[in-house]
Parts: sequence; structure tokens; C-alpha cells
Amino acid sequence: MARLSFREQVLRVREDAIVSSVNRLLAEKGFDSMTVDEVAADVGIAKASLYKHFASKEALAAAAMVRVLQRALQAIEAQSAIAEASAFERLRAVTRWTLQVQLAGEMPSLPSQNSTLRATLIADKTYVDLVMEVSERLGEWIVQAQQDGALTSRLPPEVILYTLFARACDPVLGFLKAGGQHSDEKIVEWVLSTCLDGLAARP
Repeated sequence: MARLSFREQVLRVREDAIVSSVNRLLAEKGFDSMTVDEVAADVGIAKASLYKHFASKEALAAAAMVRVLQRALQAIEAQSAIAEASAFERLRAVTRWTLQVQLAGEMPSLPSQNSTLRATLIADKTYVDLVMEVSERLGEWIVQAQQDGALTSRLPPEVILYTLFARACDPVLGFLKAGGQHSDEKIVEWVLSTCLDGLAARP
């Protein structure tokens, strides 16, 4: 692989700093409240310099989503490498990772109803490819866990998949953390239990 020039290295470091800033601001404030000016100020560059890397606020959000999906895929790969783990155990571990990322303030918060943002995401091939790969990998585990009897077969696999995806923006974690009465570890385990074990009493 060709070695990057000094200029290319500088640009890559700056772009990485921009995406990290966007990721944090999206987690803290959400897409609607975050501004491009805030991102530029947080990174310590001029707004014009930021636009040399990303053409719009939507492009910034897309880059943050690509980053978190890459991390999710790494978490999935790590679970796939554990040969003795069942499909349900792998789903549980990846869901726990998702909750930990959100509770740590590292999960971008995007609105579900924003046509401009949606169009930008759909046009981003890297983002779409990552969403498809993550969905397919988790979907395989869901189907296997249903066949194993570890997950209910009364629900279509896609309902379970979307339910797991929704944990990335579950407000319960923030509410419990704001109360200041419980550790992050306990909060994650409680929310994980409500998601995968349910709320109904068990004999």
C-alpha cells in the first residue's frame, strides 16, 4: 500500500478529529441542535476548512454513522470468533456493547424523520453497505436463536432486529443515569434484561 504524503496524513488526522467531534456532539445534542459552527469550533478549525472535508451537516452525520457502524461490525466479528458462543449469546453481547456505547455518550443521535438526512445516508454507499452487512450478520444470529428456542418464533426476525437496533437510542439508559443512583454496569444489565428477557414474570 502506498505511503501517505505528509499533507494526506494531516488531512486524515483532521478528518478523524472532525468525525470524533461530530459523534460526540450528536450524542450530546442530537442532529437538530448540532450546528456546523459548533463542530468547527470544537475541532479548532475554520468553518471553510471543515467544508473542504464534508459538504454539509448531513454529510457530517453520515460520517459519524459510518464510524459507529464500523465499530459495530468489529464487535460482531469479535463475537463470531468465539466458537463456543451460541447465537443468542452473541446477540446479547453485541446488544450489551450497543448499550455501553450509548451510555458512554458515543452513539450518534439522529432524527428518524428528516428527508434531507435520509437522502444523504441512502446516497452514501459505505453507510448503506455497512447497514446491510450488520443487518445480515445479526439477522443470521436471530434466525438461529429462534431455531434454538432461545428467542421467540412468534415474532418475525426483522421485528427483533429493529428492536435491537432501537437500543442504540433507548432513552431509559439516560433517565437511569441522570438519577445518579445506579452504576453504568447495572443500568446496562437492567436494560439488556428488559430487551432480551422481557418484563413478564417467569416461573
